[in-house]
Amino acid sequence: MAARDFVKLAAFNTLNDGIVGSWSGLLNGDTANPLEVPLYADKSVSVEGTLGPATVTIQGSIDGTNYYTLNDPQGNALTFTPATKRLEAVLENVAYIRASLSGADGTTNAQVNLIAR
Repeated sequence: MAARDFVKLAAFNTLNDGIVGSWSGLLNGDTANPLEVPLYADKSVSVEGTLGPATVTIQGSIDGTNYYTLNDPQGNALTFTPATKRLEAVLENVAYIRASLSGADGTTNAQVNLIAR
């Protein structure tokens, strides 16, 4: 079980600064190290790679200690399985965001992408 760091792929240098990046190499039991994003109200996530039987859950926190499952704009929990890999907007504006992986096997190697602005 490891904690994976967010790797920034790009930074926007405009009036609406934002970030694009990912947590990659998520294996069984891994949790992504949280990314502090309180100034970025617009966030979208996608899940790529091989999930096997795993579920990836997008979680958020206000205090950096207590994490809760976030939702898409329709109020659905942001949980991803092999059958539901997709691109989704994040409803809640939280101070910290992370991905958590559960139920994986030896074939699992997931990447969670995030854009925030």
